[in-house]
Amino acid sequence: MDLLGGGKDFTNKCILYTSTSKYEICDKINPYLIPGDNYFIESRSIPICDVSSMRFGSMPRDGGNLILTEQEKDDVLKEEPKLEKWIRPYVGAEEFINNKKRYCLWLVGIEPNEINSSNFLKKRIKACKEFRENSKAPSTRKFAEIPYLFCQIAQPDTDYLLVPRVSSERRRYVPMGLIKKEIIASDATQIIPNATLYEFGVLTSNVHMAWMRTVAGRLELRYRYSKDIVYNNFPWPEPKKEQKDKIEKTAKQILEVRKKYKDSSLAELYDEITMPIELREAHRENDKAVMEAYGFRGQKMKESECVRRLMELYKKIIDKE
Repeated sequence: MDLLGGGKDFTNKCILYTSTSKYEICDKINPYLIPGDNYFIESRSIPICDVSSMRFGSMPRDGGNLILTEQEKDDVLKEEPKLEKWIRPYVGAEEFINNKKRYCLWLVGIEPNEINSSNFLKKRIKACKEFRENSKAPSTRKFAEIPYLFCQIAQPDTDYLLVPRVSSERRRYVPMGLIKKEIIASDATQIIPNATLYEFGVLTSNVHMAWMRTVAGRLELRYRYSKDIVYNNFPWPEPKKEQKDKIEKTAKQILEVRKKYKDSSLAELYDEITMPIELREAHRENDKAVMEAYGFRGQKMKESECVRRLMELYKKIIDKE
């Protein structure tokens, strides 16, 4: 049966077309449009590998009353400078990627007399209480009892790795970064407390990006990074010490290059048109280091082949469960 006029018999074969209109002949195509056996990535509450746990950032459910713009922060500190210790930088995906500034009232450990001595705090907390009391969700109404706190507090007491939950599909790499513990992460992010350079290096690599692009959900066309689907099912490498050291070195270089462009947002740094060549090269070196840790040889490996190999590793891991 000459399907493509090439004189070859492709009976019982599958033809997989790529985004460049090229095709590949294969025996099977799985639901992720990757050559190979069927694999279904299911939601998991814990990682399949022995790695740090990822979790959502903190959720306010406050009607905006515990959140401050930079102008609101400046204005209130002119009137009540003693509130400075209760106001913290607050970062979600939008703020992190686009270098926008926002703040929150982080009142963990505050005493009642401190609230009572501040007209600003009393006003904001009263409005938050009313918002929660009027909510249709019983779980939100319950938190009206503690209107001075976020509903869900996930902020670690260590520095952490931040991954935006939503990111543009036009970027080769989802921007992520190591964040100081003083900065409050919102529930528009995923966080890994006490993350290492090695973890950052693997997660920011083209290997993890290929996995993410294949299994992640979408919000419109944007990538929607899920800890239960993307992170918890990701098959990590088992590097030798020298390979792990190399990943840490290349990961550190990515962060060092970013520092040189402190006036540019991550959106600008990771735009395919404006990405600095130094940053692109730092990522390429990191990509190579991570691929070596997996035993993936050759920079010209197709993304589909990379994902196929990851799927095989995934199956080996879950078959042992």
